[in-house]
Amino acid sequence: MVFDISVALTWILFLALFPITYYWLRRVWRIVVKRDFSEVALKRGEPPPNPEKYAPWAVAFNLVAATILIFVIFGVVSGLLDYGSWTAIAGSTIWMKLIFDFILSRQAHLVATRRKNDAK
Repeated sequence: MVFDISVALTWILFLALFPITYYWLRRVWRIVVKRDFSEVALKRGEPPPNPEKYAPWAVAFNLVAATILIFVIFGVVSGLLDYGSWTAIAGSTIWMKLIFDFILSRQAHLVATRRKNDAK
């Protein structure tokens, strides 16, 4: 095996799965166990007026994505997943999690903005 840029990027992606998974599981723990909704549906760093309403969706997104990444990590370590499969699964999971979080934050703040405009 020759160490080139593709090997380096592959290792960076694989090693990045560990802190990403930890961070997403920690968010699930904070929302479910500690009842801390400060990281739910953030837009520009601000939570919506009613983050408890969107917490189940945030928990679902984080838990499903973290579970998939745990599966990928074990698949790579055990040799069950080939390179093309695990990179596709990991990359798609990361991107879809980011997209779903973005949609959730915009939806949560859209409802709050509509209510504010209706009150005027």
